[in-house]
Amino acid sequence: MSFWSVFSTVFATVFLAEIGDKTQLATMLFATKEGASKWAIFFGSAAALVVAAGIGVLVGEQLGKWISPKTLKWIAGLGFVAIGVWTMLSGE
Repeated sequence: MSFWSVFSTVFATVFLAEIGDKTQLATMLFATKEGASKWAIFFGSAAALVVAAGIGVLVGEQLGKWISPKTLKWIAGLGFVAIGVWTMLSGE
């Protein structure tokens, strides 16, 4: 795959996954604080996402050396299902 093909696929996937995510909601909460620098909130949030993504890339690269991509997809999928079930069951 070309650089731009990978870039656009990853950008679209992560962008859609982050909309309404707890990260975005936390960032919105910080932005409601009177007197807080909106630029500091933006750059702090952006830097945190960049670092988290960097960790994901490094860990993913290492896991890819030991576990097949198909197995990783299954593990990730089961993890998302488990989190969803836990979220539904822990609600009031």
